[in-house]
Amino acid sequence: MRTSSLAAMIHSLNSVAMGEKKADIVLKNCKLVNVYSREIISGSDIAILKDRIAYVGADVSHAIGEKTVVMDLEERFVTPGFADSHIHIDQFVLPSEFAKKALLCGTTSLFSDPIDIVSVCGYKGFKEFIRFGENLPIRLFHVIPGGLPVDRKFSHTKTLSSTEEKLALNLQNILGLGEVFSWTKVTMKDPKTMQTLKNMIENNCIINGHTAGASDKKLNAYISSGILSCHEPIDYDQVIERLRLGMWIMMREGSIRRDLDKIIPNILTHKTYLDRLMFCSDGVNPKDLLEFGLIDHCIRESIALGMDKIDAISIASKNCFDYYNMGRDYGGIAPGKVADILVFDDLDKLKPKKVFVGGRLVVSHGEIVAKFGIPKIPTWITKTVKTKRKFLEKDFVIKSLAKSVQSLVIRLDTEIITKKDYEDLPTRDGNVIPAYDKDVWKVAAIDRTFGSGKFTVGFLKNFGADIGAFGSTQSFHENDMIVIGSNEKDMAFVANKLTYLQGGIIAVKNQKILSVYSLPIAGLISKLPFENALLEFLNLKAKIVDAGCKFKNPHLIPLFLPFLALPEVRILYSGIVDVKNRSYIDILNQ
Repeated sequence: MRTSSLAAMIHSLNSVAMGEKKADIVLKNCKLVNVYSREIISGSDIAILKDRIAYVGADVSHAIGEKTVVMDLEERFVTPGFADSHIHIDQFVLPSEFAKKALLCGTTSLFSDPIDIVSVCGYKGFKEFIRFGENLPIRLFHVIPGGLPVDRKFSHTKTLSSTEEKLALNLQNILGLGEVFSWTKVTMKDPKTMQTLKNMIENNCIINGHTAGASDKKLNAYISSGILSCHEPIDYDQVIERLRLGMWIMMREGSIRRDLDKIIPNILTHKTYLDRLMFCSDGVNPKDLLEFGLIDHCIRESIALGMDKIDAISIASKNCFDYYNMGRDYGGIAPGKVADILVFDDLDKLKPKKVFVGGRLVVSHGEIVAKFGIPKIPTWITKTVKTKRKFLEKDFVIKSLAKSVQSLVIRLDTEIITKKDYEDLPTRDGNVIPAYDKDVWKVAAIDRTFGSGKFTVGFLKNFGADIGAFGSTQSFHENDMIVIGSNEKDMAFVANKLTYLQGGIIAVKNQKILSVYSLPIAGLISKLPFENALLEFLNLKAKIVDAGCKFKNPHLIPLFLPFLALPEVRILYSGIVDVKNRSYIDILNQ
């Protein structure tokens, strides 16, 4: 959604405030949650002209004319719209479908880092994804993905060239650089990374951070390179170390991690300043968005943990825009600010009765009342799964002439964390086979982006489900196709089916589909309306969990298996990687 220029509006806003010109909309009898004075002011009136606020005070009668729409809010609470300071929305559902649910939760601004669409589709995909979000009745701000490639030695992801990064800064609503999550590239002064940071600083851009595992001199080096935020702190000690060094903290509460309960109580106990704290989700899946909400959930959780309501609302609004150097226009309810306003019956349930974005009513009585256009999806972005071959059972054979071999296995400690382990595995007809009694599976990473035909087959431990195979075209941020299987025939079936579907997540047994979540847009995003996509997602999770999977979020396993930013061992189509030692590992000891 486009915003008017304050410079172009100052005369007319001034005139409305003085009563010389009449407002378009007036909100009367509000309980104003003021994030600037930290108070709730009863009997407040608000006058809006076009998309900006002209007057806030006790008597707005001078701004009311014959054509002014007057809404008596009858002492309901009004707050600024909420903002998610760091989110990945290039997954699961289209931005337009995500936006509808976000608005119902009172989140009017999303700060998007479309790293996965770029890793699949490059600069062309980045521009297309921005277009998907244009003309929606929500504010979508974007950053240029700053984490690609994760590790130049192993990564095979698409990324932006230096020239493309500079061009991207001229696109609408581009604020700077997204999370630079391989902090070692900064501390080791990787030339391309340092040049990108320099370009961003010279263009007065924001640079978002990712400092998991960094401390002391490494953290200082990272921050001194112009990176001033992080969403990775998982407890108070990590938060306060970064605050002391001048960082802003995006406290995360999303589908992958939920950190507020380890942070908020200690912040309150230590009476830590709150002005550099924000909320972020880092991404939510359709189930969690519907069940928990978005930034409204962060506020409720923080209040339940003892935080003052006004402080929580300030963190959810004002602080975010202050960080992004946008506080002149957004983040509060005051003259000159853009009229992103929420109306609540109470501040406990925190379910908005009305939502205004730029003075436009987009939610009323819990229903979307704004029009959402259906974005035109180009054909090329639905044809990104380029395996260029039909997979056969023999493609997933690991050859050995021995009767049994000791093999490297990728052990799942959680859906995300892996450890390097070894198991003695039997062979059959010269093929090292999975071991059901040890819960050892085969796992393959397949190039689905470049059409090279390359793939790697290894072993995975602790998946646990009684199925034939499970595969996905979603994976951070290499976007290999990942296939986990108890037998080679079902693995081949899954690989071929995902290619046919041009993306998705699928579970099969005996070459019969148990469940499928179709993701044809870049192999990452569904074309379906939110409710239909949610049903596919829920059914897929239920099928795998009910079949005995040891983890409640099995879709995260293929998502993270190639993710080079986390220890200990990862699989790519080019091989199996020991992340800490930055080396490839042989599968068999023979």
